[in-house]
Amino acid sequence: MTKRAYNFNPGPAALPLEVLQQAQEQFVDYNGIGMSLMEVSHRSKEYEAVNNETQQLLLELLGINAGYQVLFMGGGASTQFATIPMNFLKPGRTAGYIITGSFSEKAYDEGRVVGEAVIAASNKEGKWRSLPKASDIIVDPNAAYVHMTTNNTIEGSQFSYIPETGGIPLIGDMTSGILSRPIDVSKYAMIYAGAQKNLGPSGVTVAVIRDDMLQEEPKHIPFIFRYTTHAKNKSLYNTPPVHSIYMMNLVLKWIKKNGGAAAMERQSIEKSKLIYDAIDTSGGFYQGNIDPDSRSIMNMTFRLPTEELEKQFVKESEQHNFVGLAGHRSVGGIRASAYIAVPYEACQALAQFMDDFQKRNG
Repeated sequence: MTKRAYNFNPGPAALPLEVLQQAQEQFVDYNGIGMSLMEVSHRSKEYEAVNNETQQLLLELLGINAGYQVLFMGGGASTQFATIPMNFLKPGRTAGYIITGSFSEKAYDEGRVVGEAVIAASNKEGKWRSLPKASDIIVDPNAAYVHMTTNNTIEGSQFSYIPETGGIPLIGDMTSGILSRPIDVSKYAMIYAGAQKNLGPSGVTVAVIRDDMLQEEPKHIPFIFRYTTHAKNKSLYNTPPVHSIYMMNLVLKWIKKNGGAAAMERQSIEKSKLIYDAIDTSGGFYQGNIDPDSRSIMNMTFRLPTEELEKQFVKESEQHNFVGLAGHRSVGGIRASAYIAVPYEACQALAQFMDDFQKRNG
């Protein structure tokens, strides 16, 4: 087999090798049915079993016993930015947004298109370096919901607490952090995540919605955009991304076998510490983009003394089998996305490369 790359892509991202090999074995002939799962009807008993099992696996790994529905949808988290206010932001109400980075800002912008969106808190003036304190979050008592992004993929920050909203439904975009640590889902009315970071390949988006949020069907929007439509049809209203959901099924089984969210958190802390230690002991050669108390264990972002050195760092890293270390095009710098399928050895190799690069260029 060709040597595996050290994959730090921000999404689509690394998948467990074990999962890829299992999918490879079943790619042409799924469970002896004489065809690939990608070729079967989404109404077939074979796919319905995968659909139902995947929903139950996710609920189990999130620690949910009852009271929530799992929906498999398309369009990525970006579509959810619009679908959420379309479903929940009624005339005469507001929607509160905690703005902590590019994606939460995009969610806010979509909210403004649909109705009256307000800023509950923002750290933009501080260039996203630290997250708002709980006391900085102001919730409008007339809000239909409060939206937050729990992990900021581009900037490299992560909430360490769940905001108190005084009974206003809290909605969390967990695209780049889901199942990387245990969370109390009961504090949220809804969480959602594009699969392509921690759950599987791109193509499917997970929405986990509390039952009371689905009691009233919004009559003013098309059926396809209503969460109630997808809930009533168990995510089979239209043809789902069958292969992406199957792959997510395998990833969830891999997470469960390897200790669940608690084990993923321990490993992620260890992996991210390797990178942050390389930054913090560099004497300023590497400059972290985020204050230590707001750092993400998924996305580690930093700068070098010059943009020329950053370009050289990325170029040399590619020569050493590293992939995906260039920062987002909107901010530049360096970003190492060590999602839960990225092995410890990859982060260890990156830390060693960083030390070596500094010795040669510092």
